[in-house]
Amino acid sequence: MKEVIIIGAGASGLMAAISSAKSGHKVTVLEKNEKAGKKIFITGKGRCNITNATDAPNLIANTINNPKFLYSAFNEFDSFKMMDFLEESGLRIVTERGNRVFPASMHSSDVIRTLKGVCDDLGVKFHFNTQVKNITKNESQDKFIINAGKDEFTSDYLILCTGGKSYPSTGSTGDGYKFAESFGHTVTELSPGLTGFNVKEEYPKDLMGLALKNVTLELNINGKKCMKEMGEMLFTHFGISGPLVLTASEYYNLHVRRLKKKKNFKGIEAKVIIDLKPALSEDELISRIERDFDAFKDTFFKNSLRKLLPKSMEEIMVKLSGIKPDKKAREVSKKEISELAHLFKNLELNISSLRAFEEAIITCGGINVKEINPKTMESKLCPGLYIAGEVMDVDALTGGFNLQIAWSTGYVAGKCE
Repeated sequence: MKEVIIIGAGASGLMAAISSAKSGHKVTVLEKNEKAGKKIFITGKGRCNITNATDAPNLIANTINNPKFLYSAFNEFDSFKMMDFLEESGLRIVTERGNRVFPASMHSSDVIRTLKGVCDDLGVKFHFNTQVKNITKNESQDKFIINAGKDEFTSDYLILCTGGKSYPSTGSTGDGYKFAESFGHTVTELSPGLTGFNVKEEYPKDLMGLALKNVTLELNINGKKCMKEMGEMLFTHFGISGPLVLTASEYYNLHVRRLKKKKNFKGIEAKVIIDLKPALSEDELISRIERDFDAFKDTFFKNSLRKLLPKSMEEIMVKLSGIKPDKKAREVSKKEISELAHLFKNLELNISSLRAFEEAIITCGGINVKEINPKTMESKLCPGLYIAGEVMDVDALTGGFNLQIAWSTGYVAGKCE
């Protein structure tokens, strides 16, 4: 029986503890917060999107950064094994649209309670309110020495499950990067992931709270299309957010990282192009506008878009069109109608930056996966050191994929093979 210490009682840490205890190890979890799973608690707007009910190849397909690294972990412990494990442990689950899996109660606290309960049954020891200060390794005794202020712990194996930097209020403050670096690991550039965009334009503030459904959003960076999808987005006081935008932020991070590696890198010019009427071609939209204007021919232009737009958006689009607001609908020229249709199909917003880590769902970047054995999650630089979860340089789209990364890597790391 080996002594295993796990730093962090989040998703990857709890799964690593369960896996490690089942492998016959004596397991201790050190957590800086007063309880386990603080970030799990807020995921999925408090419902906890546990995983995505899909196979390993589709888990890989939805992993944006370093997907190949996760082949072994997903094949060893995929979403179906996670679902089976939870149900066998007494948690009822349901699958919703997009194969998103939730606890049947729709309370994330039940997921945490189930995982913690399994840990307790397996004899895992928890030390809460325990802030790890530094870690060293006694090479002669082949032991890790973990300093946590007044307390000191030793172990044969050490598993870093400290999370990233997103939602620092839950304890994810980047401690794990410092610990990994002390053992020679490198940390790739960190940036907020699955988050909103700040934009240069001012008018989104006037549309704050307006959700657009069934629109298409294209992300364009330095003149290149990086992503285009249909779905829902939201205008905010800072710019834009919502499901489409969160997805776009992942591709933004991926392409910006690639561009920065190029020798001729000169900067980033990014924008989103929104198609408000994706079901209609531009010619079809022109015909639709002409019919509306014919019906409202004696109405001012500023009042003639009511069938095409949410009311709160009418004034903004009138301004952006450049057409005189008090012009009668019948007086709007064919050229102006054509330009108006183009505006509807190509509404541009220029991105100034991502939102901060405080609002980001995940952290992009992290401990370089080239320095980690993908089959075991053991460090290639420090034998006995294992790494799992968000602290690594892996991330995925929304839909339960990031939590599955945590479950899978935590499970593999916990075996300490």
